[in-house]
Amino acid sequence: MKKYFTGLTDTGLVRSVNQDSYFIDEAQGRFFIVADGMGGHAGGQEASRIATETIKNYLEDNWDTADSSEALLQDALFQANYAIVKEQQLHPELGDMGTTVVVLIFRGDEPWCAHVGDSRLYRFRSAKLEQITEDHTWVARGLKAGHLKPEEARVHPLRHVLSQCLGREELDEIDVQPVQVQSGDRFLLCSDGLTEELSDPSITSILKSIRASDQAAKKLVDEAKDKGGRDNITVVLVTLEASPS
Repeated sequence: MKKYFTGLTDTGLVRSVNQDSYFIDEAQGRFFIVADGMGGHAGGQEASRIATETIKNYLEDNWDTADSSEALLQDALFQANYAIVKEQQLHPELGDMGTTVVVLIFRGDEPWCAHVGDSRLYRFRSAKLEQITEDHTWVARGLKAGHLKPEEARVHPLRHVLSQCLGREELDEIDVQPVQVQSGDRFLLCSDGLTEELSDPSITSILKSIRASDQAAKKLVDEAKDKGGRDNITVVLVTLEASPS
């Protein structure tokens, strides 16, 4: 299938620095990355940059190895975690920096994704939006366990508290999973600056009404800013279409 893709990041209306980072494999469309840093201006920027660059370099260097896609993604994210922890040790003033990350790869017969934290991957198919990743937050755990209702989770004061992120020596929760695809699917990778402002129905409405990836990405960011833009906002859109015969 042929892929069409675009990415867009915005500082938002409140933050003075953009701590998000993203990467698109423009030449071949093999993989896509979104990271959302934390830990102060310099720390957040550095953590997301290190994660994005480390994962990018690892995927490029090992793409053609015999490793499974699952192992490739696991190793790439663990390498990124190690790189951030090493930077913390070299610069103690950055000791609390960390980042979320979500990665989607198209390798072999089956795409895979991996994530840590609350940056998300969605699939839009047949006018329906499905969240593929599960947030690594304490509120998401409470929601899964039935202790919270969706409407409560969305406004919970602790909804941003992560149960896991890159930049921690004790990292033990990297979710890696295959992703089912078919022609016409659209995938959205995003930081929580988007999902904090826009509900899933709002995102669905935009994706239903705008087919062009660049226009849809801009509309998503603009709408998030119109709703408050309290955080950095990053979106990557990937559309799959059947290749001409």
